[in-house]
Amino acid sequence: MGVDIKSYLNPPVLLVIFLVLVSLMFIFPVLNMILLGAILAYLVRPVADKIQSKLKFSSVSIILAMIAVLIPLIILVAYVSYEISSVITTFLASNYYVDVDKFISQLPINMDSVSSSVNSSINEIARYVLGYAVTFLSKFLNISLDLFILICSVFYFVRDGDRCISFIRDFVPDDSKGFFDKTLESIKDVLRSIFYGHFLTSVIIGILGGIGYSLLGFPYGIFLGVLTGILQLIPIFGPWPIYWALFFADIAMGNYPRAVVVLLFGFFLSTIDMYIRPALSSHYAEIHPLILLIGFLSGPLVYGVVGFVIGPLILGITYTVLDNYRKEYLIGDE
Repeated sequence: MGVDIKSYLNPPVLLVIFLVLVSLMFIFPVLNMILLGAILAYLVRPVADKIQSKLKFSSVSIILAMIAVLIPLIILVAYVSYEISSVITTFLASNYYVDVDKFISQLPINMDSVSSSVNSSINEIARYVLGYAVTFLSKFLNISLDLFILICSVFYFVRDGDRCISFIRDFVPDDSKGFFDKTLESIKDVLRSIFYGHFLTSVIIGILGGIGYSLLGFPYGIFLGVLTGILQLIPIFGPWPIYWALFFADIAMGNYPRAVVVLLFGFFLSTIDMYIRPALSSHYAEIHPLILLIGFLSGPLVYGVVGFVIGPLILGITYTVLDNYRKEYLIGDE
């Protein structure tokens, strides 16, 4: 039987489609903040529910829960920025002297061309950094607006998330409500899998790395642990860039015993990831590593820094929805 499209495209439906498209035009510039707000709301909601069971005030409970969840993230960003600036300042202010001319004179290369290339590269980098700084300052107002929208999105998604889902569900045909409910549960499983299987794994690896590097006597041990946890989020990296860099640094300084120990410790961090990640995420959705890899690499290109979070989540949710549709309507009809 043919489908009469005209019977569906009546004036009310056309008006709804038009208004939705126009609304998307306004929402799209801040869509990344709204999506990130929805994701953070999923993490804040359980904390808010526990606080509300004691305070009985919904808005106050949500605000306290947001502070409990978001403040550590803000402190982490501030700490990383402070440590990076401290390392750069210490390096520039140090009186450490290296006889560069003597070292260069022993190299079998034409240093005139190398010097010219280096100077040109430094100038290009300086222009890029200066241009980026000017652009950043000019977009300060936009950044403030994004943060405001993010905070509001988290608050209202926590408070009215259930009503939002019920509102959307009312538009779903009766014969598809089962698919909608299964898809919603699958999306929750994806969020749990990525959080427990990847973010929580990175936190554990980062903590172990910070403790280990500090006990081994490396300066900025905690900072190195934070970097280890951040790199652990990216599938193609993990902790190996940190411990290999420390290994070669110790080799260069002649500290061979510690070089061997830090390498073994690094192998330990890389190995336990294979046990921690499956143990934490095995109860939820299994997401192929390629999906996460593409999400982590392409997400920042589309949504900037927040793309590291939104990218893998969007691709993981898309895969889950397609898999549910395949099982519900394609394989189920065979």
